[in-house]
Amino acid sequence: MSARPQPPAKITVLGAGSWGTTFAKVLADAAAEARAERNVCLWGRDPEAVERMARERRNERYVPGIDLPAALTFSSDLSEALDGADLVVAAIPAQALRAQLEIAAPAVAPGAVVLSLAKGLESSTGLRMTQVIAEILAEATGVPEQDWARRTCVLSGPNLAMEIAREEPTASVVAAPEHETAAWVARCCAAPYFRPYTNTDVVGTEIGGLVKNVIALCVGICDGREYGDNSKASVMTRGLAETTRLALALGGHTTTLSGLSGMGDLVATCSSSLSRNHTAGRLLGAGLSLAQVQDAMTQTAEGIKSAPAVLELARRHGVDMPITEAVVSVLRGETPVHELAPRLLGRDLKSEGNTA
Repeated sequence: MSARPQPPAKITVLGAGSWGTTFAKVLADAAAEARAERNVCLWGRDPEAVERMARERRNERYVPGIDLPAALTFSSDLSEALDGADLVVAAIPAQALRAQLEIAAPAVAPGAVVLSLAKGLESSTGLRMTQVIAEILAEATGVPEQDWARRTCVLSGPNLAMEIAREEPTASVVAAPEHETAAWVARCCAAPYFRPYTNTDVVGTEIGGLVKNVIALCVGICDGREYGDNSKASVMTRGLAETTRLALALGGHTTTLSGLSGMGDLVATCSSSLSRNHTAGRLLGAGLSLAQVQDAMTQTAEGIKSAPAVLELARRHGVDMPITEAVVSVLRGETPVHELAPRLLGRDLKSEGNTA
């Protein structure tokens, strides 16, 4: 696509969960900082919840205690929310994205740019989120899939929603096939407390963001088993190695995995009590069954659904991912959590290199 020198007149965020609400706040604050005449609209599917947010200027269920910008608008009507949107932000959980976007797609403008916030692989197809988006929009609009792929971006990095909602400073990466598109999106979300970098490695950025959820499950299990920092640091380091192997096999770049969407996101997700995947792993490590963990979680831990798809993708490309394989075995009930460490430590000795 050609460069987009004009800022968008309207941005619509689809999904009013914790990250969608937080990112809508980021976009509205960025517009205010730039003194831009821009409509930022947050769409949610529950009319009562949306009306309450509009009235109270808060989303107490997902980002409690956070005042939302006065300029932010709200809608539960997809056609109304998407009408005139130059940038559409998909803040929908990975496994729900296809179904939700199929409903929304007819209202998306054929020339819009789409930004994915989801970090996961579609469990039924093994597709990355940008691939799912381009496929669905092509089917709905008649615009060729490769054209949508050029205008579909991903944002990733250390994105713990509550910290960002509290305006604690952070940085992330916007990745798009063309630099001009990534830079255009980055300018839209450059708030005083939120710094977006750019790259053109969509594959590496997405793989870093989705595999770290699986590694965070393993680190959480270590916490649940009351293992120390050595154990957790070892899992994180070797987890980054296997994430990098998969990204390289799919065409990603090493530098991406050593940056914000790789190591940065991994450290945040594996270390924070705010991380859903770390929390789910900790509960597993403490002895809860997978069903009990899912009942206890109020929000989606993407790694639980994505892990088997990640392992299948790795096997198709001949990539060795022992931590992912062990986590999948635990999730399937094939390996008790107390056998996770012996399984990982009992592997053949080899070089530390990422290709080993």
